[in-house]
Amino acid sequence: MQCGYQLKWYDLIPLFSWLMLGGRCRKCKAKISVQYPIIEALNGVLYLLVFARFGVSIECLLYCLLASALIVLSVIDFRTYEIPFGINVFIAGLGLVRILTDLSNWAEYVIGFFAVSLFLYVIYLLTRGRGIGGGDIKLMAASGLLLGWQCNILAFLLGCIIGSVCHVIRMRVTKAEHVLALGPYLSIGIFLCAMWGRELIKWYLSML
Repeated sequence: MQCGYQLKWYDLIPLFSWLMLGGRCRKCKAKISVQYPIIEALNGVLYLLVFARFGVSIECLLYCLLASALIVLSVIDFRTYEIPFGINVFIAGLGLVRILTDLSNWAEYVIGFFAVSLFLYVIYLLTRGRGIGGGDIKLMAASGLLLGWQCNILAFLLGCIIGSVCHVIRMRVTKAEHVLALGPYLSIGIFLCAMWGRELIKWYLSML
């Protein structure tokens, strides 16, 4: 970032390159933010969790790619309050692959596209964009294609609950503003439901 040095392939090995360089640029010795190895390590941990849950399968591939997309989305939204359209398109693409590999349940995924996003769009119209962001609407539409309508509704509810609790704590501890970047919390809900959503739903229904 400081000197414009073009990174070599050996500068791009996740986590290890940062450690070998001592957290500094190879050329100008400027400090490289610790966020990079943290994000790389988190990405690796999530990959291991997905593999442990699904083994070698199409679900493993799709949800590993989903995890990476959600990490990038969360960091950007947390900083800028905007979710890049391209990431939502990428997640929607994963959803289309999911449909093609589970055609007998295609309706579940198509309904998932609308189940949460249509509700959020109504809020968007009624509040003239002040109640919810357009990126959040697109995110829940894209994730619905991948998770199906039941898991997507649960992902939204979990994201809202986690976001409400965490942001209240942030406002108390760090004096954060009332404006909430919802994307990171929705991402947590989406990942949790990709991993264990159906089990959580079955457990809840068994309690009724």
